[in-house]
Amino acid sequence: MNYILFGAQARNHLLPFTFIRPLADIRVGILTMREKWEHYLGTKTSTLTEPYLSEKYPMIKEADNILINASVFPNKTLVEEIGSLKPNQTLVADDILIAHRVREEDLDNTETDLIDDVEPMETKSGINKLFQLWDIIKLNRRQIESDYALLTEGRSGEPIPAHARVIAPENVFVEAGAQIDLAMINASEGPVYIGKDARLMDGAMIKGPVAIGEGSTVRMGAKIYEGSSIGPHCKVGGEMQESIIFGYSNKAHEGFLGHSVIGEWCNIGADTNTSNLKINYDEIRLWDYAEKSFVRTGLTFCGTFMGDHSKCGINTMFNTGTVVGVNAQIFGSGFMRNFIPSFVWGGTAGFTTVDFQKALEVAKRIYARRNKEFTQLDEEIMKNVFEHTQGFRKIV
Repeated sequence: MNYILFGAQARNHLLPFTFIRPLADIRVGILTMREKWEHYLGTKTSTLTEPYLSEKYPMIKEADNILINASVFPNKTLVEEIGSLKPNQTLVADDILIAHRVREEDLDNTETDLIDDVEPMETKSGINKLFQLWDIIKLNRRQIESDYALLTEGRSGEPIPAHARVIAPENVFVEAGAQIDLAMINASEGPVYIGKDARLMDGAMIKGPVAIGEGSTVRMGAKIYEGSSIGPHCKVGGEMQESIIFGYSNKAHEGFLGHSVIGEWCNIGADTNTSNLKINYDEIRLWDYAEKSFVRTGLTFCGTFMGDHSKCGINTMFNTGTVVGVNAQIFGSGFMRNFIPSFVWGGTAGFTTVDFQKALEVAKRIYARRNKEFTQLDEEIMKNVFEHTQGFRKIV
């Protein structure tokens, strides 16, 4: 069977993170949504996504295909139900389409948001689903626990060195090549996953559930609180709580990152702080690209959501409930506005549009530092996002 992941209506609500990637490649917990589905399905998947992303993330078609809603979190029951679908049959949960089995000749004509004239099958499983930006934060703690069980089942991790101070070592899993210096880990209230070749430096303090991705470094004296996920190849210092860093980004110095989500290829300047609670404890509103306005979150704790390739200078102060687009360059004193569009340069005194060619040069330079290539496809995606987001820059 051939499996294809699609983003459906949630894709536009999850911008800016879905500007340069399919929804399937959003990280929640230890794994991305794609990685979760591939673990459960036992096979690779391809993607039905936006036309400008489809060359980098192509859809693979076969005679018999199952489309799966990548915003839905997999579980054993769902996978069994999906496996039992008949041709032209869908799996649904009320009005949410979970999966649809379709022939190759019908694939191009499939409307994934609303499929008519098909036989629906109601799932017997409760589902969790990404729909809004803040769902990444709300669901992260539980997903760390779920992914930890998935990744460690039937496996033994590397030994924890005797010099590390650990509470509940049975809830700590260390992958090959990971280095633990004079760090302190408390896994009594949730598991701690330490990825391949990751490093916990002297004085790093970890309180689970927490995930540290492959090749990432938690620097000396860092305080990583529960519900935090650090993706691959990051450098993290200071204080972090209930936050997610997708990967290839740095928050290397002091400063607080709380109830926030940071994309890839971002850099957080020293002593940057994110406000995650209003001074009057009021409900937080957050910018929604799909609605083109601020929407109610129902949350009292909500920090910063920073799109890929964005960066901020030292001592930056982010307001409660801030959304930053792709490739924004932010600096200066005072609280920043709580919606910062893509490809802008500036701060509280105002913003101007980033020079696109210079933005490409910086991206290529940063990729090279991680021994990766910023390809022509990456450049074309970036250009498309630059053009698509032009109207939002008029707001500032």
